[in-house]
Amino acid sequence: MSSEQTKPSQAKPFNVKRAALAATVGNMLEFYDFITYSFFAIQIGHTFFPTGSEYGSLMLSLATFGAGFITRPIGGIVLGIYSDRIGRRPAMLLSFALMGLSILIISLTPSYNSIGVAAPIIVIAARMAQGFALGGEVGPTTAYLIEIAPIEHRALVVAWQPASQEIAATAGALVGVILSKTMTPEMLDSYGWRVAFLIGAVCLPFGLWMRRTLPETIPQAESGRAAVDRTSHLSQARRHTGLIALALMILASGTISTYVTQYMTTYAQNTLHVSSTLAFGVSLVSNAIQFAGALFGGWLADRLGRKPVMIWPQLATLLLTYPAFLWIVHAPGALSLLVGFGVLSAIGSLPFTAFYATFTEALPQNIRGGVFATVYAVAIASFGGTAQLVVTWLLHVTGDPLAPAWYLLLAAIVGLVAMSLMPETAPVKNRKT
Repeated sequence: MSSEQTKPSQAKPFNVKRAALAATVGNMLEFYDFITYSFFAIQIGHTFFPTGSEYGSLMLSLATFGAGFITRPIGGIVLGIYSDRIGRRPAMLLSFALMGLSILIISLTPSYNSIGVAAPIIVIAARMAQGFALGGEVGPTTAYLIEIAPIEHRALVVAWQPASQEIAATAGALVGVILSKTMTPEMLDSYGWRVAFLIGAVCLPFGLWMRRTLPETIPQAESGRAAVDRTSHLSQARRHTGLIALALMILASGTISTYVTQYMTTYAQNTLHVSSTLAFGVSLVSNAIQFAGALFGGWLADRLGRKPVMIWPQLATLLLTYPAFLWIVHAPGALSLLVGFGVLSAIGSLPFTAFYATFTEALPQNIRGGVFATVYAVAIASFGGTAQLVVTWLLHVTGDPLAPAWYLLLAAIVGLVAMSLMPETAPVKNRKT
């Protein structure tokens, strides 16, 4: 386990809460832009991929969403290693700027009916740039949070990484609810989805300013150590092969759960045939619950240890997923959707905060950003980018509305096995028996 407690390399008084807020505000804004695409997949499909088939248009739109995952591993490697060698702050600033440019391009690109095939080409290119930026976002941000945190509150501080993603998802769902309540379906298709993207773009200057104020946690004066790190990054990562393999399994499980959950807006409309307002409302409540669950999971992990908070909630998720979906499918409505997805969201959000703390604590600082970013990006690219396509395909070929549940159960089993094999990295004095 890496036990060093890194201090920001500056002489000024240091405020952990302010630094954590600045880092996660940027992360939140980036994930808002990225997740908003999945909420408006149907409308974006109509704008850039008009076909004679609703299924074909949606699949092309989701494939473009998946294109953003192709470049994630590249971004994870490039920006993650950059954060280890040059610093966390410049890496986070660069990823944020790239994301901002990409979201502006997507929101302002004319429709297929206006400029023809150039429209989907531009959008796909922007999504790939967006994926590169986000691939290099999570590793440096998570490493930064673990490095600024007091040892007794590491898991809670790191919890703001997944929690900020839930804030972003909640904000996206809230925007979706408001737009679906105030606009007709034709207005949403025409320009409503663009409004949602531009709301995120308006926040970009604030995010850039916040990140520029962050204190650095990589000591720039240690030039000798930095030179050694350049030649040993890969070789040091090889010493943690077992840990990396387990992390890949857990992240695969988590990302399938995350992106299938985000797909529930589309699932509720297309498969369960509920109103768009209820569909967005369910996502809003679910994401808000996951935000609270992520922070509660961090609080628990600091007190009980990392492994108990990973294993027991994951087991509960495994046992409750199928009954929850069975209820939702056979009695689709506000009660079943809100309670069913709400319970799954509450329990399912607990384990992954503890995992984030475990994985970052177990990695040495000089490879922490690069390894975390790369492993995270590979898992997300392999399973997150395909999750919504797989679910849509399964629903189409089987005609079984329970198909998402079977996919989630498989992912939960893989995650549970890997979590049970992860090392316990919480400081002994923090664990309460």
